[in-house]
Amino acid sequence: MEVFLMVILFVLGLCFGSFFNVVGLRIPRNEFLSTPYSVCPNCEERLHWRELVPVVSYLIQKGNCKHCHASISSIYPVIELLTGILFVASYLVTDSYVELITVLVFCSLFLIIIVTDLTYMIIPNRILISFLPLFLLMRIISPLDPWWSSIVGSIVGYLIIAFVIAISKGGMGAGDMKLFALIGVFVGFPSIFLTIFLATIYGLLFSLVMLLRSKFSVSKVIPFGPAIVLAGLTVYLYSNQIIKWYGSLTSILLYQ
Repeated sequence: MEVFLMVILFVLGLCFGSFFNVVGLRIPRNEFLSTPYSVCPNCEERLHWRELVPVVSYLIQKGNCKHCHASISSIYPVIELLTGILFVASYLVTDSYVELITVLVFCSLFLIIIVTDLTYMIIPNRILISFLPLFLLMRIISPLDPWWSSIVGSIVGYLIIAFVIAISKGGMGAGDMKLFALIGVFVGFPSIFLTIFLATIYGLLFSLVMLLRSKFSVSKVIPFGPAIVLAGLTVYLYSNQIIKWYGSLTSILLYQ
């Protein structure tokens, strides 16, 4: 039964991943509802359902459009496959359906922002506004203790990044600031501080990988949105373990 459920989640993840690609690529261009069907971005030919099967169609067509033979971005199958994997992983690391739904919401935000931030270097307000009710609802269903922790976490996350933007004269974007405010609603206070710290670490690691692959130069802006959401997800799942590990490490260093 468990294997069957994981298979279902993986297939659902592939389908949702296809939708996340559409959301992430179309919303920044104000084209989300421009056409009720999928078209090739190069020749604008309407795509048949056989050309839209997640991952499979990309492999069968060898990464090219069937009509104009233009190259299809690898971001499509990567996001689809990653979504399927994350949906299964979410089931394996959670203990309740409420927690599972919460992690799936986090993963959905993470994947959409990967698409928008890597492609356009922006985090659209419409995406953040769309996820805000979901985050608020999850916190109503499973509130933090104390209840005001979500409010303070959101405000602190917003103000810290606003301060960074001010002193760095645009070193971070307003989208990052709003995203931290959204994540703060869920992780609360003082966990927002750990989220900011981990986001910095993730962002640094991501930057190093991109630099090694020659995708970016030191002078270019590095997309930070995926690191923020991944940090929020990490804190939600493992904050207690991280704090205990840090406490143990500190004690060892102090008494050596």
